[in-house]
Amino acid sequence: MKKFIEEFKEFAVGGNLLDMAVGVIVGGAFSNIINSLVTDIFTPIIGMLLGSQTDFSNLKLGQIMIGNFINAVISFLITAFCLFTVVKAINKAKEKLVKAEEEAPAEEPEPSDEVKLLTTIAEELKKLNKKK
Repeated sequence: MKKFIEEFKEFAVGGNLLDMAVGVIVGGAFSNIINSLVTDIFTPIIGMLLGSQTDFSNLKLGQIMIGNFINAVISFLITAFCLFTVVKAINKAKEKLVKAEEEAPAEEPEPSDEVKLLTTIAEELKKLNKKK
């Protein structure tokens, strides 16, 4: 149980929860944009192509509300395409970042105090040997 509590604490404090909350909020806002795109732009265009019917939600096949389903499919396809392009752009940016990090020359670590002291001693010994 202690391990479970520690894992939950790490999850809640470690940023995953914040990332998830931001994702939900942005996703909700993005969903509204996609719904408006479908309802206000694509559905009327499709309606003009098919005739005077601009809203599929009233389209029925018996009691089946096929129009709502068509709207949902269109909305899903647009959302999936938008998310695909965003993820693809993020992956491309990550690849460029990793490539840039790999190409950057690595800095040599600064020598420890002991190495500095030994180097100084060695230099002083060389000076003493040259004087003799």
